[in-house]
Amino acid sequence: MTLKEIKARKKKLGWTNKELAQRSGVPLSTVNKIMGNATLTPRIDTLQRIENAMPLYDEHHGGYTLEDYLALPDDVRVELIDGVFYDMGAPLQKHQLVTNQINIIISNFIAANNGTCVPFMPPTDVQLDCDDKTIVQPDFLIVCDKKKLGDGWRIFGAPEFVLEVLSPSTRKKDMTLKLAKYEAAGVKEYWIVDPEKEKVIVYRFGEEEDYDISLYGFTDKVGVGIFDNRCKVDFAAIKKYLKRVYGS
Repeated sequence: MTLKEIKARKKKLGWTNKELAQRSGVPLSTVNKIMGNATLTPRIDTLQRIENAMPLYDEHHGGYTLEDYLALPDDVRVELIDGVFYDMGAPLQKHQLVTNQINIIISNFIAANNGTCVPFMPPTDVQLDCDDKTIVQPDFLIVCDKKKLGDGWRIFGAPEFVLEVLSPSTRKKDMTLKLAKYEAAGVKEYWIVDPEKEKVIVYRFGEEEDYDISLYGFTDKVGVGIFDNRCKVDFAAIKKYLKRVYGS
């Protein structure tokens, strides 16, 4: 960051000079000079320490928009939900393997039946509420309304089917916040897969806040409701596959 960008970032975070000094380890007297003197040229290592102490966004700030999301560096993975950024850590191996197996099963079904629905794997941006305050990246999703494919950059509106594979860092968000968001946006079917507990929770949303909840294990075949249960995901086969991979 340039000094101008650092000052702008500090202002957006709402930090005082004292807070910045405490977080960066740079003496308060030095921070005061840097922030208060437009002609001062600080040492590069001092600026680097200050920059490293400043997050790209304030996790408690609820006023972020699509513009802020697009301004983030390409290597920063976050979701924007109701104006708040949520970090997306790198998925665990098991997380990726389960998601990929489900994608193969459903994609093969769609292809074999000449289906028009389109499956997507991450990272796929979904502008869920068709506003500029929410962009999510589900672990797997299906879009059947081609108009939602928009400009080819992101899905515009609610997918018909969404699946999230739980990880320690996303469990609470996936089971509460995103559940409510997906239902409100008009998602028809939402699966939550927990590889560690070997559980699958299936929500099928209806009208007027009515929905069905079903709980399955990794011994069951789970039908995809948007395909009238003709497509079934065999979690026993997925469990066997994971045992082959990890040898236990």
